[in-house]
Amino acid sequence: MGTTKTDLFTSEQNEMASLLKAIAHPARIAILEYLIQVDTCICGDIVNELPLAQPTVSQHLKELKNAGLIKGSIEGTAICYCVDKTAVARIQAYFAGISLQMESKENKCC
Repeated sequence: MGTTKTDLFTSEQNEMASLLKAIAHPARIAILEYLIQVDTCICGDIVNELPLAQPTVSQHLKELKNAGLIKGSIEGTAICYCVDKTAVARIQAYFAGISLQMESKENKCC
């Protein structure tokens, strides 16, 4: 198995790759959309909204939380999740920067 070479890239590039990797699954996009729609929710509510088993939803929530896209707090026996607006703003700023760079250059390929 090959080794990763993340140390060859900037911390910003690694952070963006981690954020984008975390949302690169349709179930995780559905979870984010649901959390935005309801503003906060309990894990069980998410399971009811997706055509996936509870352990699968929990794994997707874990990936989103590890990447910093969602936050969770324990309320009794449940965990309440919400979208981390700061992480979404970082993604938005990244793509806005790319768009600005592209606008300022002449497109001479393709």
